[in-house]
Amino acid sequence: MIAVSAFAMAWLTVSDQVTAGDITPERHQSTRHQARSTTSITERFAAISREAQARVGVIAELLESGEAVALNEDERFPMQSVYKLPIAMAVLHLVDRGVLKFDQIARVDRADYVLPTQHSPLRDGHPDGAAISIRDLLRLMVSDSDGSACDVLLRLAGGPGQIMRFLRELGALDVIVATTEKAMGRDETVQYRNWATPKGVTRLLRLFYAGHGLSDKSRSLLLQWMRDSPTGPHRIRGLLPTGTVVAHKTGSSRTVDGLARATNDVGIVTLPDGRHLVVAVFVADSRADEASRDRVIAQVARNAWDYWAR
Repeated sequence: MIAVSAFAMAWLTVSDQVTAGDITPERHQSTRHQARSTTSITERFAAISREAQARVGVIAELLESGEAVALNEDERFPMQSVYKLPIAMAVLHLVDRGVLKFDQIARVDRADYVLPTQHSPLRDGHPDGAAISIRDLLRLMVSDSDGSACDVLLRLAGGPGQIMRFLRELGALDVIVATTEKAMGRDETVQYRNWATPKGVTRLLRLFYAGHGLSDKSRSLLLQWMRDSPTGPHRIRGLLPTGTVVAHKTGSSRTVDGLARATNDVGIVTLPDGRHLVVAVFVADSRADEASRDRVIAQVARNAWDYWAR
């Protein structure tokens, strides 16, 4: 196991604001104009969400202008594996500060593995344990949504408290990392402790894309791992034109007694003209089947695409 020494001294206080010069050169539309122009798409989001038989939270925001459409954006939703995104950002920040190194080897023991009911290619490929680099753990956590890799990295980063310290210094509000993947696997209700609001996740993605808190190298790597992720093919990506670039992170709970507590996808979509659209969709406590839940997310993303790409 890697020892993280002098941990507290390594955290960099980062900007808690995204300035207009970063990604918002066109913030010239009035709130009244935006409210008039987005009414119809807001109504479509509300209509689409009914199929999920669930609480649904949505934000679609054009990064370059700040124009946004939202539904239940201030409600709290369980993140499930979406919470691997802020964990990855915090670990990469430690790499940038020299506390951790990409090529450092972590020893992963059988006790580190999540439960058999949880997703872990690392565990499945190395049932007796493994020696693996920080870089590969990050890739597994982000691209493959590996629960065991997540718990190991969370421990190496100093635990949930240190992740929250990073998020506070970054200025990321309403994104809460409180416990481990294994703890969520043991008790279905624990996942509600790792929560976010759609507004909070959108702000986190905005900060991330603007380059706050991470070096250019770390930001580029994380974006690539998010683009490479094969998870949730029928969610944000599902109805978008073939070849659309989507950097995203999904989150999914099991369905127990007909209840799916979390079906989520958040990410950054590149439009045909090069602008960037944040889409964050959370579907909580749903009685609908998986295909219906995924279709809700895909239809939200497609409607946002059609609205801004026209």
